[in-house]
Amino acid sequence: QVQLVESGGGLVHTGGSLRLSCAVSGVSSRSSVGWFRQAPGTGRDFVAALFRGASNTYYADSVKGRFTISRDNTKSTVYLQMNSLRPEDTAVYYCAADSRLIQSSIATATQWSYWGQGTQVTVSS
Repeated sequence: QVQLVESGGGLVHTGGSLRLSCAVSGVSSRSSVGWFRQAPGTGRDFVAALFRGASNTYYADSVKGRFTISRDNTKSTVYLQMNSLRPEDTAVYYCAADSRLIQSSIATATQWSYWGQGTQVTVSS
């Protein structure tokens, strides 16, 4: 059984930092893992991903240079370090995993098989 459990969300001021964690179980360490976010009234947008383990890293243009995705296989945990946060980063952040994802589908939420419950990130201006 696959389980993804996010933590680390909260309220932060503009320019601040947060680190999200996602405890992953039931999938291989070679699976792709990623982060998406969803603001009220919008769809689920791609943020960052590690494709097939940690061989390739991908980021949305809006977070490049500010966010870093990483994985600690000894702890079965995926992290999203978020720096220089902006009000437009406010959203529910979701962790995702998939063992068969193809590279061209990384940014497409509907192509990921497994999801966490989400964690709220709020950035105040």
